[in-house]
Amino acid sequence: MIVHLVDGTYELFRHFYGLRRFRDGDDPPLGAVLGVVRTVLRMLEEGATHLGVATDHVVESFRNDLWAGYKTGEGMEPALRAQFEPLEGALEALGVTVWPMTDLEADDALASAATLAAGDARVAKVVIWTPDKDLAQCVRGERVVQADRRSGSIRDAAGVREKFGVDPGLVPDFLALVGDAADGFPGIRGVGRVGAARLLNRHGPIEDFPDDTLGDQRDRALLFKDLATLRTDAPLFSDVESLRWRGPRNALPTWAARLGDPGLTGRAERAIKTLVDRGDTQ
Repeated sequence: MIVHLVDGTYELFRHFYGLRRFRDGDDPPLGAVLGVVRTVLRMLEEGATHLGVATDHVVESFRNDLWAGYKTGEGMEPALRAQFEPLEGALEALGVTVWPMTDLEADDALASAATLAAGDARVAKVVIWTPDKDLAQCVRGERVVQADRRSGSIRDAAGVREKFGVDPGLVPDFLALVGDAADGFPGIRGVGRVGAARLLNRHGPIEDFPDDTLGDQRDRALLFKDLATLRTDAPLFSDVESLRWRGPRNALPTWAARLGDPGLTGRAERAIKTLVDRGDTQ
């Protein structure tokens, strides 16, 4: 089986700002939610059988206690923030597994789900649907890969090394050195992408750097590495079969009407019928 893990927060942002470009600032109250639901439903229509979506139910996480400048929900547009919880409800009505994260982030949920799924011999491949560079650390050979919906590219371990100059396991170290503006930490003064890759390929992880390599910035680098390291121990499920899609729930027609697309219900019913006919709903 192939397990698909979707970054619901990224998808919500993508659809929100995508709509805005075409509607000249007119934000439909649930327009981004509808876009994400349509995206996930299309995956099911195209044959996805095992799927989970991670969302940031609360934007802040434990990392805000570690670094004052870490990203928060401050400045997020109210029209976007108001769609986070409806997204979770709409996806649950579709019958999809949803992980709304609070103390951890959606990225931690994706990393944990990838670890759990990859540990099951029945799983042939895990696909993590997000372009976020943090998730590159979860890539393993060609078995756990990262998919970028915008470019249509699939990034395996070789692709991660081509992009960052280091293997997936060193991506947290790389981000610690060069910084991550999206997450709100600046990196290490005087270290760029090329220099960071060179140091990591020469010495390995930051903990193994010679003492004089980073000087008085060593502790800061280790803190940033902790921020960049995704947690993989969230107890999201005990059996990968819990991610199997078994069709929409009774609430879907209500949600479809609320989203302004009653046709979602028929599409979902046809999609599950196709899976049943193929014998993919065991």
